[in-house]
Amino acid sequence: MNRQMLIGITGIVLVAIGTILWVTLPSSEKVDFSTQIKPILNNKCISCHGGVKKNAGFSLLFEEEAFAATESGTPAILPGDASGSEFIRRLREKDPELRMPYQKPPLSDEEIELLTRWIDQGAEWGEHWAYSLPQKIDVPKTSQEAGLGSNTASTFIKNDIDPFILARMEEHQLVPSKPAETNTLARRVALDLTGLPPDQELFSAFTGGTLSYGGLVDSLLSRSSYGEKWASWWLDLARYADTKGYERDAGRSMWAYRDWVIRALNRDMPYDEFTIAQLAGDLLPDPSIDQLIATAFHRNTMNNDEGGTEDEEFRTASVIDRVNTTFEVWQSTTMGCVQCHSHPYDPFRHDEYYRLMAFFNNTRDEDTYNEDPNLYFFGDVEKAKIEKIKKWVTAYGDSTLLKQYSDFLRFKEPVYQAHLSEDFVNGELADTKWLALWDNGSCKLKNIDTQGATSMYLYYRSGIDGTTMTIKKGNAQGPILARFGIDKTQGNIIRRIPFKKVDEKVTLHIEANNNAIPRETSTSAITWFAFLPDLPGKGKPGYQEILSLFLEVMNVQVPTLPIMVENPDYMKRSTQVFERGNWLLKADTVQAKTPEVLNEWEAQWNKDRMGLAQWMVSKKNPLTARTLVNRVWHQLFGRGLVATLEDMGTQSDPPSHPALLDWLALRFMNDHGWSIKALIKDIVLSGTYRQSSESSPGLFQKDPGNQWYARAPRMRLSAEQIRDQALAISGLLSTKMYGPGVMPPQPEGVWQTVYSNEQWVESKGADKNRRAVYTYLKRTSPYPSFLTFDAGSREVCTVRRTVTNTPLQALVTLNDPVYLEAAYHFARTMQGKDVSQAISDGYKKALYSEITPGKLEALRQLFETSLLEFQNSDEAVTAFLPFEERPDATLAALTVVANAIMNLDEFLNKV
Repeated sequence: MNRQMLIGITGIVLVAIGTILWVTLPSSEKVDFSTQIKPILNNKCISCHGGVKKNAGFSLLFEEEAFAATESGTPAILPGDASGSEFIRRLREKDPELRMPYQKPPLSDEEIELLTRWIDQGAEWGEHWAYSLPQKIDVPKTSQEAGLGSNTASTFIKNDIDPFILARMEEHQLVPSKPAETNTLARRVALDLTGLPPDQELFSAFTGGTLSYGGLVDSLLSRSSYGEKWASWWLDLARYADTKGYERDAGRSMWAYRDWVIRALNRDMPYDEFTIAQLAGDLLPDPSIDQLIATAFHRNTMNNDEGGTEDEEFRTASVIDRVNTTFEVWQSTTMGCVQCHSHPYDPFRHDEYYRLMAFFNNTRDEDTYNEDPNLYFFGDVEKAKIEKIKKWVTAYGDSTLLKQYSDFLRFKEPVYQAHLSEDFVNGELADTKWLALWDNGSCKLKNIDTQGATSMYLYYRSGIDGTTMTIKKGNAQGPILARFGIDKTQGNIIRRIPFKKVDEKVTLHIEANNNAIPRETSTSAITWFAFLPDLPGKGKPGYQEILSLFLEVMNVQVPTLPIMVENPDYMKRSTQVFERGNWLLKADTVQAKTPEVLNEWEAQWNKDRMGLAQWMVSKKNPLTARTLVNRVWHQLFGRGLVATLEDMGTQSDPPSHPALLDWLALRFMNDHGWSIKALIKDIVLSGTYRQSSESSPGLFQKDPGNQWYARAPRMRLSAEQIRDQALAISGLLSTKMYGPGVMPPQPEGVWQTVYSNEQWVESKGADKNRRAVYTYLKRTSPYPSFLTFDAGSREVCTVRRTVTNTPLQALVTLNDPVYLEAAYHFARTMQGKDVSQAISDGYKKALYSEITPGKLEALRQLFETSLLEFQNSDEAVTAFLPFEERPDATLAALTVVANAIMNLDEFLNKV
C-alpha cells in the first residue's frame, strides 16, 4: 500500500469517526424548552398524555409528571440519557402498534432529533415565555444596524416603538411604507381615539400646519368622545347588557356601570385602580359610590328568572363565569378548560380552578329575582335622613355598628333569602323565588345568625288580610321568637318586627295561619329576612324618630344597580372541587389560592377578591400588562403582537415582536403608571402607525397578514363606529351623554319579548340619535344592524369580535331607516350648488379627501338617473323621503348620491 493510498484511507476513517461523533454527541447549541420542545409536545403528544388523558400513566403537562414513573414502573424520560428513555424509543419504533404517536403520523426526523438532544442535555423543563416576568428591554439600534438606509430610518422612526418594528422588517426583507397623507392620518387617528371623524376645525388646523400631530392626538384624547369609543371595547369584555339574559331575559338597570366605565376612561384612571375597583371595589376601606358601581363588572353575569330553575345552580354558573372572565380579561388565559380537568396544554391543575373560585364564591348575590344586592341611589331628601341616622349611630354606637347600618342603608345586606327555606308543609317557593305559605303551612330556615337582635326585618307582599305568622326556635314545639299579623300590602314592603333575642345560630320554624282563605292560597310572598344588631341609644330622646326614619329610607323606591358585596364571616361559604366540573358532585374543600405557575402571593394580601385584584396588578404578574398592551395594539392595528388575543398559553401564537411587547408592558407599568391614554398616545405617535395603508402585490405576497407592519392596516369600522360616523357626517349625532339605554329606530317586528309586555319604544329628540354605546342591548334580541356588523349579544365575555363581510351589511347601510335618514340630512347639506360641486363637497366632507374624476362622473350619472326616475313618479319621491313635508325630486336624487357615498368602501373602512 503506497503512502497516498494510506493517507486517503486514513482521511476516510477520520471523516467517518467525525460523522459518528457528530451524530452521537449532543450538540453544543442549547435546546430551548419553551420555543422548541413544548410546541412539539403540545401538537403531537399531549392530547393522549396531558391534562385530559394520561395514557399508560404518562403525562407531559407538568414537569413532575413527565419524569415520574409510568404504569411500567419506570419513567419514560431519563434526563441525560435519551438512548435509555422509553419516550425516544417509542418515537423511533417501526411497529405501528408500538410507535408513538399512536395511529397518527410519526414525528419527523428533525423533531425526534431535537427531542433527543433535549433529553441528552438534561431535559430541562423551562418556562413558557408568557409566564416569565419581563426584564429590562433595550431599544434596538436604528438605521445602519437595522440594515436600512439612514434616510429610511430617519423618515420612519418617530419614537422608540419604531426601532423594534424596523428590526423585524429587516429580517423579512421589508421596508416601511411612506407616511400617510395628513388628511388620511387625521381621519384615521380621530376614528381610533374617539370613534368619530375629526371636526372641521381640528382637521383644518392639522392639515393646514397650525396644529402639530402631537397636538392633534392630545386634543382627541382630551375629548369625552374618547371614553365613549373605548368603552364599547371594554363593555364587550365586561359582557355589559341591559337585560338579564336566558329565556325570560327581563330588563335590568345596569347603565350606571356603563357610565362609570366612560368616566373612568375619560379621567384616565390608572389601569391598576381600574382593575381593583371592578374586581373588589366593595372591599376598599369605606368604598365610595363610584367604587361600588365599578363592581357591577361582575354583576353583568346573566340571571335566570325562569320559573322552576334552581337558584343555587345559576348562582354557581355566575361564579364560574366570573372566574373564566377574570382570567380571559386580565390574564389572556383560557381558565374555563380547568373546570372539568387539568388544562390540556397549560400548567393549571384541576383543583387550582376551585382555589380561584374560592375568591369569588363568598359574594352575597344568589340569582334572585330582585338581583340582590343592589346599590340604592337615594335623592337629597333620603340622603339627609341617612346622615341623621348615621350621626345617631356614631353618637351612641361604635365604628363596627356604624358600618353595619351604613351598609344596610346602602345595599340592604346581609339578608337571608327566602328561597333558602326547606321542609315545606302546606307551602312552596312560588315560582321558585318567594316563600309562599298556605293556611296551616310551615317551613324551616336553617343556620340563621340573628346577631342577638331584638327585631327582625321582613321584605314581603300580600294580597289578603288576616294572616297570623309565628316564628319558633328549632321546630313546631320550640319557644316562640316572634308572632305578628300580615294584611294586604301595596306592593312589597319592609317591616320591623319584634323578635326574642337569641345568642346562637338557630333554625327558624315559620308558620302561617289564615282559615279564611281557600286551600293552596298563599298568605304572602316573602323575599327575605334580615337581622341587624339593635339600634343604639334606646331610651334617648329622638330614638323612635330614628327608628321611623330608618324604615322610611328602607321603603323608598329609588333607582338601583346590582353590585358585588362580600358575605360577613358568619355567612361565609366553603368551596369544594366539582368532580368533572359538575356542581352537584362536590369533593374536597379548598382554600383560595392563585396558580403556582404565575407570580407568588404576598403575605400582606387578604385571601379575598381584594387580594386577588392586588395579585393581578402586581408588577410581578407577567400577564396583566402584556394582555392590556396586546389588546390595545389590536384595537389600533387590527391584530395583536400576539395574534391569539384570547390566549397567551402554550398553544397561543408566539409574539411577532416579543421584545416590543415586553418593552411596552414595562413602560406601561413603570413609566406611564398604568395610564391607558399614555400607552395609546405612544402607539399612535409611532412611525409604524403613521404609515400609508396602501399595499402592493409584492408586499402582500411577502406579508399578507401585515404581521411585520410594513404598512398601516386597512380595517372595516366597528358596528358602533359605522352608525356614529353616519350620524356625525349628516349632522344628526347627539352629544348627550350618560343615562338609561336608548331605543333608536329599528325595523318593525324585530323585538319579540317573552313573559312581558316590554316593547321597543323608539326614542325621541336627542335620544334618537345618541352614540351607539348608549343603545339598549337586549341579549336575546340585540340591535339588528349592530349584529349584522359583528357586534355580539354579550352573554359572555367577548375578547375579539369576528369580522365578517356579507351582502347583508350593504343592505343595512343602504336600507336601514337610520342610514336613510342620515343620507337625507347629509344630502340637505349638499343642496343649493352645482351638482358636480355638491357631489365633490359631499365626498370631501364624508371622506376628508378630494374626489377623483372617475368617481365624480359615476356619482353624477347616479344622480341624473335617480333624478329622472323621481321626476316621473311623485309617489316614489314621497315614499323615499318620508322625512319631508314637500319632498322634491332633486333632493331625493341627492339623497341617493349621499347614500352611495356613505356606502363606499373607504367610508366604511379606516385607511
